[in-house]
Parts: sequence; C-alpha cells; structure tokens
Amino acid sequence: MNHFEIREIPGKGRAMIATKGFAAGEVIFEEEPFVSSQFSWNTTYGYAACDHCMRPLETVQENVRRLASDPHIEVPLPQYDPTTAWAAQFTQCQRCKVRYCSEDCLMEAQKRYHRVCCLGPFRLDDTHPINMLIETWKKMHYPPETGTIQLIVRLMALYQQSGAKKPEFLEQLQSFQALIVNREEKIYHKMLGENFEKQMEQLYRAFCKAFEDKEFDVFTTPDAFKTLMGIMGTNSQGIATSVLAQWVNKVTDLPLPDAERAQLDTVIDNLYAKVGEFAGEFLNNEGSGLYLLQSKINHSCVPNACSTFPYSNDIVVLKALSPILEGEEICISYLDDCQLERSRHSRHKVLRENYIFVCQCPKCRAQASDPDVTSDEEDDDEMDDYEDDDDMN
Repeated sequence: MNHFEIREIPGKGRAMIATKGFAAGEVIFEEEPFVSSQFSWNTTYGYAACDHCMRPLETVQENVRRLASDPHIEVPLPQYDPTTAWAAQFTQCQRCKVRYCSEDCLMEAQKRYHRVCCLGPFRLDDTHPINMLIETWKKMHYPPETGTIQLIVRLMALYQQSGAKKPEFLEQLQSFQALIVNREEKIYHKMLGENFEKQMEQLYRAFCKAFEDKEFDVFTTPDAFKTLMGIMGTNSQGIATSVLAQWVNKVTDLPLPDAERAQLDTVIDNLYAKVGEFAGEFLNNEGSGLYLLQSKINHSCVPNACSTFPYSNDIVVLKALSPILEGEEICISYLDDCQLERSRHSRHKVLRENYIFVCQCPKCRAQASDPDVTSDEEDDDEMDDYEDDDDMN
C-alpha cells in the first residue's frame, strides 16, 4: 500500500502528497521503470550492462582494468565481488547476441519489447534504419549524456507488442508531462529550441524512416514526435550502476582492524585514482528511464526526498532526506548537488531550459532579491554549448 497520493495543486499541477509521516531515511516507494535504456555512447564505449535492467555484467576486476586501461591491475578481496553471485546466470538473445544478467530479464524484455527491437544479424549493420536513427542521435549528443533515443525506440516496440492493450499503453504514455512550450512562461525546451531546430529535423526524418509502418502513424507526425521528445526530455530519470561502487560499499563495511582498514582505504583510493586518470568522470554504466510514479514528483531546491538505485539495476527507490509530515508535498531535486549550490539565476536557467518551469520553492523565494548573476561553472557550460553547436553546423 502506498502512503501518498497524486493531487492537482492550483497553479502548480500534479504533486505527490504524503498521506502519512515519513522519517529521514525511510523508503517511500520502489518502482520499476515503464521503460529504460543504457545511454548510446555508454554502450559504444564498452560499459557492460544488462540490456534490460542495466545490472553490471563485469567482475570488479574486469571493470577496473577496462576503466584504467590497465590489464595488470589486481583487485583484492574478490570474494566480495557482487558480480560473482550473478555470473552463472548471464545469458544473451540468441538472434542479436545482446546480453542480459538473467533468463528472467531476457524473457521480460522479449515479452515487452525485444521481439520488435531485436535486429538479429543486422545489429551491427550501420545501414539498418534503427541503427541510423541511433547514430543520428549520437552525433547530436556527445558525452556526458542526458538522454537516449533508445527510450523512444523501446516505446515504439512496447506499443507494437502491446497488441489489444494499445489504448492502455497510450493512456500510460499520456500520463507523462510532455509540454515543449509552457505558454504562460514562454519558455522553450532547450532540446527543441531554435538552436537545435536543424538537428531535430534530421532526427525526425531518421525516426520516420525507422518506423515507416502504418501502425506507427500516430507517432510520426511532427507534433507527435515533438511530444515524444518532450516526454523523454522532461521526464526521464538518470540511472547509474557500478560494480566498483558496489564492491567498495561491501568491503568498507567489513569489521577490520585499524591497520587493515587504513591499508584497504589506500587500495581503494589508488584504484579510483587509476581509473580516474583514464576514464575521468565516466565510471558508471549510465542510462535513463521513464517512471510512472517517480515522474509525478515535483522539484524543489530544498528537496525532502531523493531517488536512489541501491540494487544496482534500474529499480528506483525513493527515500526521505528529512522528516516529511502527513499532508506535505514530497519533492526531489532535478538538479545535481553542484547545480543546487549555484545562484538562483543559474538554477532557474537550467530548470527553464530542461524542465520548462520557474521554480518557486522556499529557497528560490528567499533568494528572489538576489542579483541575476551566473556562476563561473555556468559560464563554462555555456561555452561548451556554443562549441557543440559549432561542431554540428
């Protein structure tokens, strides 16, 4: 039984309201995604994850050696490698050779979308329309990635495989917010704004070619495609899984003597230093998902809850960050920790461009009289955007 409800709040729209009190650290709910997928570049660079749930498919030693580009690194305490318990269950689609962490994930993928998504012997064929669509996307969205066209590919497959339940699928899809332009605030989604108009035309053409069948006509009009992009751009939740992080969590919880603890801490620091030298900030299997419940939670710059992925797969667990009273709105942050520390003007800029609203949380209201100045970090981001735009022209 869920201890919250979704309500319409005048002037704000949908909101998740607690129907009982929650203590800090308490789990509010767990949810599997409506659809999820690993990022395209993350897959291309060899980050090994289950194609359905994103569970890591490497041992911790394989993971560290790949990330550090060093085949000689030895990771101690292999008995605490979280992959060991799963390795015997790893499997793959016999037609396209896409890998899964278990027969259960393979069967679930086939039941929901993979019978349509499976490219069989054409998986590595650059001329296949779906691969061309993915390549078109990749050329527009270099790492660090924030979304993937694979979510839309899987949505199309879900739709086709839903058979007689197509109306139910469409109803669930329509429950996601999909505004591209907020008329009241005159805010344009960055992905579909004028800076990206040319790229979106190219992506739309590739999408229509990939889904030419009459069955997809409801999605292949320009407005319907923009709606799909809006759903992905404003509702998708980032997912990150890491066998190294899991191993570190396990071994740091071991009851060790002080000397051994200090030695282990040094080993862990050295491992992160080595992988950081080569992989930089890209340590995790990364992707995104659409969640029917989680997407109903509004943003606050002082969130009282957070989305976590404790099982190292795509199941999201919402936890309370601070005590939440019965009748209080449950809010998460759409911004990362660094963005939350920026000025009100900087936070509003990110939220306007990516989520199409102006935040009126207590922190933003308290800072309403602050000057409209941007942080040094934001100036650097804007320069990167200009460089990316130049590269695409």
